[in-house]
Amino acid sequence: MKVIDSIVTQAAGIAAIRRDIHAHPELCFEESRTAELVAQKLTEWGIPIHRGMGTTGVVGIVKHGTSTRAIGLRADMDALPMQEFNTFGHASTKPGKMHACGHDGHTAMLLAAAQHLAKNRNFDGTVYLIFQPAEEGGGGAREMIKDGLFEKFPMDAVFGMHNWPGSEVGKFAVAPGPVMASSNEFKITLYGRGAHAAAPHNGIDPVPVACQLVQSFQTIISRNKKPIDAGVISVTMIHAGEATNVIPDHVELRGTVRTFSIEVLDLIELRMKQIAEHTCAAFDMRCEFEFVRNYPPTINSAAEAEFARKVMTDIVGADNVVHQEPTMGAEDFSYMLLAKPGCYCFIANGDGAHRDSGHGEGPCMLHNPSYDFNDDMIPLGATYWVRLAEEWLKPAV
Repeated sequence: MKVIDSIVTQAAGIAAIRRDIHAHPELCFEESRTAELVAQKLTEWGIPIHRGMGTTGVVGIVKHGTSTRAIGLRADMDALPMQEFNTFGHASTKPGKMHACGHDGHTAMLLAAAQHLAKNRNFDGTVYLIFQPAEEGGGGAREMIKDGLFEKFPMDAVFGMHNWPGSEVGKFAVAPGPVMASSNEFKITLYGRGAHAAAPHNGIDPVPVACQLVQSFQTIISRNKKPIDAGVISVTMIHAGEATNVIPDHVELRGTVRTFSIEVLDLIELRMKQIAEHTCAAFDMRCEFEFVRNYPPTINSAAEAEFARKVMTDIVGADNVVHQEPTMGAEDFSYMLLAKPGCYCFIANGDGAHRDSGHGEGPCMLHNPSYDFNDDMIPLGATYWVRLAEEWLKPAV
């Protein structure tokens, strides 16, 4: 494993920063303390910064040479609204808030890379260090783009990275094409006519119609889309009624839809709406159909994914760079990949053995109250960022 020595030397200090961020988690668009800490460190290392993009975003600018080429490296900063079970010294000090997805570690790895790049500018061009707010449902990437991220900081490509528990530290995963799904929500309200449960003929019962919809939606997956195209419809909430002897006058269905392509998403939304409206009409009812598209699918461009794979291979060897199997989880880095070529990869977080004391019960998985980022990853993740930038901006010979 070819980890940069100077990054290893500074790793303890960066780990301390990571643990400080972990102890003071901030939710989406509230990352003021985290952003201030990032800005202070970048400024301390002589890196010019731009603040306030996407509300609390920070962009560092590291330039060298005369080339107009540029690369963007992105880390997310926000935490999750959940209670931490860990009791170690850097556990969350804020009830109901926790870094359970490792964004504290993502910020730390990019800071470690920033520190090295500021001192060792072995490239020709510009590296933009993107510290993004509000990945956890707020769409911070979208908001930074709306605020002019790519106009103010023109870059040829943008790269992101996420830790992945359950795999041995020292491994990376990357693939071209879709690696994470789109995330979408629906709300369907069925309006019937209430009645006494003993006299259902006096009303129009929306409950059996709602049950029929739940079943019918699965035929979209099995009979409307191509079998080789991925898609998931999950009805996760059904709300109806207030008493056992009353047929309710309405039922509310809620859930999510996940796909790896916009085309499949278009199909699913259209068919869900048609099935809901026509089924209700068949039972002399009406419905309101709401469909909200949150994050689009995260789709890596082939050339950038291959470029990232080569950089990883040079650091850890081909056997430690695996093909990333797509996951139905979602990621707002997808907005950046809609605007620019780029690649989103994964770095192994280990099996949880790094939590030597004070951790809660349960596995060290993402969005788990017993999760903690593995500080042993910091030098490797930072090395990847540095080598990626250096290779992308390699001086002409």
